[in-house]
Amino acid sequence: MLDYSIIIPVYCNEGTLLKGYEIIKKKVLDKNPNLTGEVIYCDDGSSDNSFEELKNLKRAYHKENIKIIKFSRNFGQAAGVYAGLKNGKSKSYIIMSADLQDPIELINDFLSFHFNDGFQIVIGEREGREDPLASKIIAKIAYRLINKINFNNYPLGGIDYLLISQKVKSLMLNMNDSNPFWQGEILWTGFPVKFIPYHRKKRMVGKSKWTISKKITYFIDGVFGFSFFPIRILTLIGFIISFFGIMYAFYILIAKILGLGTFVFGWAPIMIVILLLSGFQITMMGILGEYVWRTLAQAKKRPLYIVETIID
Repeated sequence: MLDYSIIIPVYCNEGTLLKGYEIIKKKVLDKNPNLTGEVIYCDDGSSDNSFEELKNLKRAYHKENIKIIKFSRNFGQAAGVYAGLKNGKSKSYIIMSADLQDPIELINDFLSFHFNDGFQIVIGEREGREDPLASKIIAKIAYRLINKINFNNYPLGGIDYLLISQKVKSLMLNMNDSNPFWQGEILWTGFPVKFIPYHRKKRMVGKSKWTISKKITYFIDGVFGFSFFPIRILTLIGFIISFFGIMYAFYILIAKILGLGTFVFGWAPIMIVILLLSGFQITMMGILGEYVWRTLAQAKKRPLYIVETIID
């Protein structure tokens, strides 16, 4: 069994893969001669020449421990993470992005805190990021909500760069979630976490495929996968609306009995009430539908990804 596996999900990262491996070899593999490691690339159905670049990388470093997993199509980043975990045979696993925005040398600190200090989970905590303003705002809102709703130790800069132990890996794979929020699953295990602050650099090659729609899906998976908060909020709102409705009904009834006034309702107030209640009911159905759909997806037990080929 190797000491560590570096798992790198790949999606349209042409131009960074060869350079990234050269940095990994120089700053991690060669700097830890007492530890044995491997690098696992998971090509998530890239539409560019990423897979060809990976094959060239494998040919150039054919004596190194490099494994390439290619999916039949795009299944998402989480699928790449789980495929890497399933195909790795190590004591620990480092998960990182392929865009070279995270400092690769930080892996040495990950390994030190794991093997020397016994931490099951070591997370790189982003203290700053050189991303577009819109991306920063959306990410900040999403991460803060996840921190408040799901995990109070969830970093406000997000989680993308970390190390987990073999034990945490086994727990994650045993969960077998059809819509996994892998960062949440790691924190859910409850093991002590070591956070290491770092600054995320600006992307130098290509354009991020982490679109706004994917970020929204990521946030929804995080909230609905680990919390009943949306349903409880709906229940609370329902109680509040019912309370005010009953109070207002009593007010009208008493006023009618005591002859305190004549109540004439026009079209506008009636439509306002109907639209508000209809909007609330549709929202409630949508939130309940999210939970029902996830239950159905889990019951179908479809594979999280389909592997087209593995180059070992």
